[in-house]
Amino acid sequence: MNEIRLSSGTLQYVDSGTGGPTVVLLHGLLMDASLWDGVIADLAADHRCIAPTLPFGAHQQPLDPGADLSLPGIARLVVEFLDRLELEDVVLVGNDTGGALVQLFLRDGSKRVARAVLASCEAFDNLPPGLTGKTLALSGKLSPGLFGAFMQQLRIRAVRRSPLAFGTLTKRGDAVAARWIKPVLERAEIRAETVRMLRAVFADRGLLEETAPQLARFEQPALVVWAADDRVMPVAHGRRLAELLPQSRFELIEDSYTPMPLDQPERFAQLIRQFAYRA
Repeated sequence: MNEIRLSSGTLQYVDSGTGGPTVVLLHGLLMDASLWDGVIADLAADHRCIAPTLPFGAHQQPLDPGADLSLPGIARLVVEFLDRLELEDVVLVGNDTGGALVQLFLRDGSKRVARAVLASCEAFDNLPPGLTGKTLALSGKLSPGLFGAFMQQLRIRAVRRSPLAFGTLTKRGDAVAARWIKPVLERAEIRAETVRMLRAVFADRGLLEETAPQLARFEQPALVVWAADDRVMPVAHGRRLAELLPQSRFELIEDSYTPMPLDQPERFAQLIRQFAYRA
């Protein structure tokens, strides 16, 4: 695991593979860079794969006090991350809340992004997304101590697999999800920052709806990939995103919930490879 010091704190990140297109992979809430392990294992033979662990609640190092933890603030942190690594012509990929960050990139423009992939993510009015997102938004209103007590229930597999938690999010990733929640369960400073992050992320619930019409500004190739069985991010939203982006195509991945990199990593990697090398 690599580390880089940015203006708001330190990010850890995976940097694997050499040669070929550079793919930057962004995860969602209560996840870390390990979401992408299966995809990176496939792509690293002919891509450079970079996956930062964002301050979304499964991270190991809190950012500096006062860091902007809103979605626009974290998007700016990713911009700084790309700048500091001097990455050019990247394929920017976002799944779950990582896809919301990619939409902010496309809205604002980034000279470092050559292609974009939106994968089963929040869009339009789906913020917070589904029952799981609404539960997280409500839990973020608690004090850090009460939030920690609430999250302790996720130690129990039956609770983790319930619709209130990861049950509607992943078909096959329970062991990974159990690892993702450890920082919140075990470290008070991560709990406090996660509460602050949840409040900031869900403070502007109209953000993505306001962003959507501006996606047409992105005139580079785009790929919209959606989980056919998604129970949190409506497939209709994926089709609408594809219609908004001038140079996009839409793909479905069967037998998967939202985190396709966990449920169908080989198929997801195959689509990225085809897209990254497409003329």
